[in-house]
Amino acid sequence: MFFMTKKVIMPNPEDALPGREEAMSVPARHHVLNTPMKPPFPDGVEQLLVGMGCFWGAERRFWELPGVHVTAVGYAAGYTPNPTYEEVCSSKTGHNEVVLVAFDPDKVSLERVLTTFWEAHDPTQGMRQGNDVGTQYRSGIYYYTDAQRAAAEATKARFQTALTKAGLPEITTEIKPAGTFYYAEGYHQQYLAKNPGGYCGLGGTCVSMPTG
Repeated sequence: MFFMTKKVIMPNPEDALPGREEAMSVPARHHVLNTPMKPPFPDGVEQLLVGMGCFWGAERRFWELPGVHVTAVGYAAGYTPNPTYEEVCSSKTGHNEVVLVAFDPDKVSLERVLTTFWEAHDPTQGMRQGNDVGTQYRSGIYYYTDAQRAAAEATKARFQTALTKAGLPEITTEIKPAGTFYYAEGYHQQYLAKNPGGYCGLGGTCVSMPTG
């Protein structure tokens, strides 16, 4: 019980692991989309970070969306610079497992990206997603613009209405500025495309987003 409690409590910044200066090495191009993994991205492409449990299955949901330029998995909303996967899983970095979604809003709307986020996981579970327990599995939207923040808040309110009608509890999703995104190790990138039988703990609520 003590171990479980420690895993679901965010560390204080002064208690976080020190990390390192070196950035993680990642493949140059996306394994599925064959687009560059790192910026600069083409003009007009927007970026959004989302956390919704294990990032392996979460990333797949977004690279399958038409209009998404590239996806990448990594770590955000914590304290430790350039953390490793093992460090993030220790719950001593404060980071969340997130997906970077870079998308062309002329081809796929922010509304569609956010709807995929809300419907593809259970945003009511706090520091867990299904059997995956820990601070790195919390639900989160990390925005780059005021318009993204407003859309995140608006879709959250709409989805909460639908969840309440279905008898489900309050949303625990955090909505914060994006901050620094740290790429995860290369073997995590597009993991389920490279390992089709790999683990995916992602599960939604079977509740659909009401139309706005």
